[in-house]
Amino acid sequence: MGKLICNSTTSSPVIAWRDPVVAPSLDTVKAVDLAEQTTTTAWENVSGLEDQQKRHLQRLHAKGVLWKHPGDSSTSVVFRLSHGGDVEADGNCLFTASEKAMGSPPSIDPRYLRRSTVKRFQEDFGSLSVEERGSIDAAIKHLYSPDLKSGWGIHVVQEVKLLAKKGDRESLDLAIEELVQLGMQRELAAESIYKERCMAVDDGPSWAKYMSISGSPDDEYDIITLQYTEEGLLTVDENREGHAAAFGDDIAIECLATEFKREIYVVQAHGSDAMVDEENCVFFLPHRPRSEIRAPPFFLFMKGTGWCGAGGDHYEPLIAHPSPIVSLEKVALVL
Repeated sequence: MGKLICNSTTSSPVIAWRDPVVAPSLDTVKAVDLAEQTTTTAWENVSGLEDQQKRHLQRLHAKGVLWKHPGDSSTSVVFRLSHGGDVEADGNCLFTASEKAMGSPPSIDPRYLRRSTVKRFQEDFGSLSVEERGSIDAAIKHLYSPDLKSGWGIHVVQEVKLLAKKGDRESLDLAIEELVQLGMQRELAAESIYKERCMAVDDGPSWAKYMSISGSPDDEYDIITLQYTEEGLLTVDENREGHAAAFGDDIAIECLATEFKREIYVVQAHGSDAMVDEENCVFFLPHRPRSEIRAPPFFLFMKGTGWCGAGGDHYEPLIAHPSPIVSLEKVALVL
């Protein structure tokens, strides 16, 4: 799963990123068609889509979308977008879908992409001024340790993320049980102990620890999720088996784009509950690298279930087929 936190159309000016790793050259884009390497699914056969979404996506595939290099108007490519197949909804889907969409070699797997994303963030966050780090910390705190006194006009449920060291789980359980023996309700006891003894995800360093979690036994931390309604605590997800992974967010997507010097487009397809007509049910949300673009973009797909993308938190790969350049009048969309 992934968490799309804003519909950004440009990169934020907050972080002055350093030059990332070398990515495939733009010169090779016309010579490589990922359709020859990846199994794709026709849009009419993709599950979970309404008819209006399928028709719009079929038109996009038939006509193509034109991408122009932001820094070089002479470089442009028409891409026909196909669905790259389902990926596991295990919390790692941003990285699993990106691996497929990028056409990565075997040496680049989802865990490598997650590690590279976190490393890029840590290196560049460390080079920021105190004021710039403060802005990033505030954004992270808003996402993962929100002020529960506000935000209820937008959200029905809000979540607080905490990190528990795997080696501390036994002592945490004992402390919770002590409060239960004193007469406290189990969930309230768990909330109290976890908030007191676990790490809040509320700044850059804690975000890096959180985003490193892939739900494997090798993780240093387990994710604890406290869910709240306006009335108070709703549930405590203790993640006792340690399988929960950190959802990819906009910060992670932008770091991934920067690491590989490629734009990443998240393509959201909204259904009838979004109250938009067929011509306007698909959105392309760009995430631009904070560095020179040296490779073509790749595309990720989200099935939005409402105007704000509520529920559309699962990434799937889109396979971009390079096509001959046609006139602007003939393409479905200019990015």
